[in-house]
Amino acid sequence: MTALTALRTTACTLLLSAAAPLAFAGSVTGRVDAGQPGPVIAPELYGQFMEQLGTGIDGGIWVGPDSDIPNTRGYRNDVLAALKELKVPVLRWPGGCYADIYDWRTGIGPRAKRPVTLNRWWGNKEEHNAFGTHEFFEFAELVGAKTFLNVNVGTGTPREAAQWVEYITSPTNSTLAQERRRNGREQPWKIDFLGIGNEPNGCGGRMRAETFADLFRQYSGFIAPHGGTTMIASGPDATDPAWTRTTMEIAGEHLDAFSMHYYTLPTGDWTTKGPATGFGEPEWRATFERTYMIEPMIQEQTAIMDEFDPEAEKALVIGEWGTWYDPTPGSPGGWLQQQNSIRDGLVAAVNLNIFHRNAKRLRAAGIAQMVNVLQAMLLTDGAKMVRTPTYHAFRMYRPFQGATSLPLALRSPDYGSLKAVDGTAARGSDGKLYVALVNLDPGEAMDVSLALEGAQATRVSGELLTADGLDAHNTFDAPETVRPVAFDGARLADGTLSARLPAKSLVVLTLE
Repeated sequence: MTALTALRTTACTLLLSAAAPLAFAGSVTGRVDAGQPGPVIAPELYGQFMEQLGTGIDGGIWVGPDSDIPNTRGYRNDVLAALKELKVPVLRWPGGCYADIYDWRTGIGPRAKRPVTLNRWWGNKEEHNAFGTHEFFEFAELVGAKTFLNVNVGTGTPREAAQWVEYITSPTNSTLAQERRRNGREQPWKIDFLGIGNEPNGCGGRMRAETFADLFRQYSGFIAPHGGTTMIASGPDATDPAWTRTTMEIAGEHLDAFSMHYYTLPTGDWTTKGPATGFGEPEWRATFERTYMIEPMIQEQTAIMDEFDPEAEKALVIGEWGTWYDPTPGSPGGWLQQQNSIRDGLVAAVNLNIFHRNAKRLRAAGIAQMVNVLQAMLLTDGAKMVRTPTYHAFRMYRPFQGATSLPLALRSPDYGSLKAVDGTAARGSDGKLYVALVNLDPGEAMDVSLALEGAQATRVSGELLTADGLDAHNTFDAPETVRPVAFDGARLADGTLSARLPAKSLVVLTLE
């Protein structure tokens, strides 16, 4: 251990002791301009992605009505309660790569008669299809979320997609609508977002941009959802400006939104991504450096869409985002199981800040994935369930759903190639002012001073999410190792908000 590392460690230890003064802290200044409101932060930016793989659905969400695990019509009660607490705005299903091998007819009708299929993308797992169309839409109703359905373009046809949409949404007496009724659902459901394809350059069909753009025109011409829907054209993984421009040129008039994906890999190497726990500060820093790469990608996509749609009538969607590490040792590789630490909680907060800054065009997103897979909100094991640091970050950010973004300018010390402190501010629908601040530095606290312009407040309260270790995480035996606590380190005086941020922390403040 170097002298500097030892000194930083001492500072962090003292910081977490209520009785001891801090050894040192960086200085951050800035301002919140409440008189210059920006775009509304679409609640759908807090969406969740759920794909049929591993225990993401089977065992994680769905246990069946005959399970000993407490459930409501087969859906885990503990998971339902936790997701309702988050106010999940939208759910995406069935994929992901799985969407482009999914035959919707395998997931309707009596569960005992549904066929067993193989999930060729994710470990050739046997899928018994107990969770299908009815189960997805019923689950969304129970959670109180909108629906984001992905149709099969890779191995499907426009006819199959059109029939699936008619089955779900038609209020008529068509044969497909009557079949839905015989299967137990009298009233049609609404498809709020309809994804045409998924990563069509790769697992969705290995297509060229021109091929997909033509297919999108074809599919969108035959699919006619009752009640209206947002039609989303799928882009590739990460960013490909030529793909976006081609899609907008060929199919732009037919789409309502364009989707991109981006995953944070500490190494940037898909063959060796890095561990979810047991890492050091170099891996910590690299993770944040990689996650910030999403912002110039969003800006690049926005600039291209602006060429064709200067009024920003068409939305940019991030269909999948989050951290992706090497699988938990001993777990099936295709199940994408990984632990979730304080690092992930701060990665989530950083990405949400980025989304807020780009909320004019960016209006929906889906973290991957909701339960037991990748950067999960929740982990389950039999009857046990635990909330992850990512869950807690999302819960702390609830007031930003539907809030009006406000300019937040920060002058912060560096942390590697990044700024140590990032943040976001908004006027909530309740009229209160909300400020979220993230300190990326794992060893040094930060003193923040923000001038409040165009706003008056006399009271401030807050919540803090931090931890002792770089990879501190919750387990089924210790489910509250990382959890939010009340934060009393903020002050208001003479139009200035000041706060001391512990090392590696998220603080969300409410000003009234």
